[in-house]
Amino acid sequence: MTMLPTLRPLATMPEDARRAIRGVFTDIDDTLSTHGRLTAEAYAAMERLRGAGRLVIPITGRPAGWCDHIARMWPVDAVVGENGALYMRYDIGGRRLVRRFVDDEATRRAHRARLMGIAEKIVAAVPGCALASDQLYRETDLAIDFREDVPPLSYEAIDRIVAMMQAEGLTAKVSSIHVNGWFGRYDKLTMTRVLLAEVFGIDIDAERRRFVFAGDSPNDAPMFAFFPNAVGVANVREFADHIATLPAYVTQSEAGAGFAELADFLLA
Repeated sequence: MTMLPTLRPLATMPEDARRAIRGVFTDIDDTLSTHGRLTAEAYAAMERLRGAGRLVIPITGRPAGWCDHIARMWPVDAVVGENGALYMRYDIGGRRLVRRFVDDEATRRAHRARLMGIAEKIVAAVPGCALASDQLYRETDLAIDFREDVPPLSYEAIDRIVAMMQAEGLTAKVSSIHVNGWFGRYDKLTMTRVLLAEVFGIDIDAERRRFVFAGDSPNDAPMFAFFPNAVGVANVREFADHIATLPAYVTQSEAGAGFAELADFLLA
C-alpha cells in the first residue's frame, strides 16, 4: 500500500526528539490490541517502557469497568477512559484505586437514562449496528458497535450513527470499532491534561514534545493534532480520509506489533 504523503516513517523522527521522550500515551483497540486481543508482544512493550522509566498511559474509549482492571493489573501508570470522561490510577502505597470523573455521580446517572433511549432509536434506524457489548460497564457514554461483534458496516452507516447522536445533542466520535456519544465537550486530550497536572505535576502544554501518542482512528485526532511526535500504527491508513489531523509518523507494522515497534524505537 502506498504511504500517504503526510505520514512520515517512524524511523525519520529526529534523534534528539526520540531521546527527549519521557512518556507514551496509547489508544487500546487496534493500537495495543490486534484483532481484538492484547498480544504478549504489546504487553511486554508496555513493561519495557515502564522499566526504562517512561510513563505509560492508555487513553481509550473503553468503559470505566475496563479501566478499573487496567489501572490495577496492567503495567501502566494510569488510564484515561470513555474518551476523556474519567481517569483512574492505582495508588500502590495507599493500596487503593483513585477515580476521577468529569461529571458527578448524579449527573452520570441522569445521562445514562437518556443515553439508553437514544441507543434504542439508533439501533432501530441503522440496520446491522448494535449496542456495544461493553455498554454495561460504562459510566458516561453510549457505544454503538459497527464492527466489533457485528459484521462491518459501511462508512455511510457509520456517518448516519454519528448524525443521529449529534441530533440528540451528543458529542460523537468514531473509533476503529464503535461510535461513542456523550453529553459534554470533553475529549481524550482534555482529561489527559487534567491527569498529568493533578497526578504527575506535568504541564502537558509545555511538555507536549516530550510525549508520544500512539493511535489509529478518528477519535484520536485531538491527540494527533496536539502532540508533534504523535505516531500512528500502520492501520491508521484505513481511516486516513476520516481523521481530521493525521499523526506525524507511522510505524511499519500494524496494531500491537506497531506499538512494539514504537517501544523498540524509543528504547534503542
